[in-house]
Amino acid sequence: MSIIFHVDVNSAFLSWSALEELKKGEEVDLREVPSIVGGDQSTRHGVVLAKSLPARKYGIHTGEPVVNAFRKCPDLRTVAPDHETYRRYSRKLMSFLQEFISDLEPVSIDECYLDATEFSEGFETPVEAAAFLKDRVKETFGFTVNVGVSTNKLLAKMASDFEKPDKVHTLFPEEIQKKMWKLSVRELFMAGRASTEVLKKLEISTIGQLAQADPVLLESHLKSHGRRLWEFANGVDTSPLQTERQAAKGIGNSVTLPKDLKTQEELFPVLLSLSRKVGKRLSGAGQKALALSVEIKYYNFETSSHQKPLETATDDPMVLYKAATELFLERWNGKPVRLLGVRSMKLVSGREPRQMSLFEREVWRSPQRERLEKDMKKLQKTYGEQVLAKGFRRTGKRGEEIYEERNR
Repeated sequence: MSIIFHVDVNSAFLSWSALEELKKGEEVDLREVPSIVGGDQSTRHGVVLAKSLPARKYGIHTGEPVVNAFRKCPDLRTVAPDHETYRRYSRKLMSFLQEFISDLEPVSIDECYLDATEFSEGFETPVEAAAFLKDRVKETFGFTVNVGVSTNKLLAKMASDFEKPDKVHTLFPEEIQKKMWKLSVRELFMAGRASTEVLKKLEISTIGQLAQADPVLLESHLKSHGRRLWEFANGVDTSPLQTERQAAKGIGNSVTLPKDLKTQEELFPVLLSLSRKVGKRLSGAGQKALALSVEIKYYNFETSSHQKPLETATDDPMVLYKAATELFLERWNGKPVRLLGVRSMKLVSGREPRQMSLFEREVWRSPQRERLEKDMKKLQKTYGEQVLAKGFRRTGKRGEEIYEERNR
């Protein structure tokens, strides 16, 4: 099961402007008083781009004219927008998040999706993983985010819009009826004003009513968008993360560990997990790698990397894992590790014929094993990832820690 995070900065422009004002010596935090970003106090022109929570209590809304906002709250503070500053904060945030989770899809300047499936494995629950990330953002930058947690992008986004600020919310498929169906249809992602007006005429006012409506009827009034809204109301979203995949630079994955790891017994399973993901991404992209690199970041932020060519082009996770452990052992200095990364390089088409090594004898590299892997992938695609699994046992060999694959 995939775990998707939607990270949304709370009142981004207002928060970032507040931080800049505090740096300049301003004594009042704009986030703690009625304040807005937009226009200027002297002319009161423009529209409200962002508002503080205290301003919201006066009924001030994003998008309304600044002059209207002053009618609601005469003591309102304003600050002019600084888009270059906002872009700088956004870049820092996205880069910071990718230290923990490499698969990131930016949605706008202040929100993104993260594939947190593997990152969450280092915590007892996905909620704990999301809270860790949320708190690290606050500690590092001084502004807060909401994190929505679910199994797809739609539900993660809906979850992040629940109570704010500085919160983690879940909206898993089994929670849809309880948490989402009671909401107004206006709160459904992609349900705009025109769509909600049509739904209102059909006596559909809640997401639950939309979910239980006849999709054919919805299509007759809203065309394909009606079907899409019906799917969203039922929590259906198959859209993948649109991450930046640069083939020339290779396909890789890295993870910042929840705690510093000090032994091979702790670190090798992390390399295994990273190698599996890289292999899966290579396969999904129809590519194979001719080289591999491993990155190590230590507890003191010292970094080290090492790379090597592979005997043959491959997307086999176990071949990648074996190479990764060899690279790691050659470079690791024994200090506690904060981050590990595995990156495939020199990519070629997966359709190219495989050149066998003259000395290739290992069973895990044999043509028979490749056929077995293909059959396993077909079964997993049809019946799910859990239909077949692999077990590993630790063995000692010349003083090294290695993990031997055992199919089960």
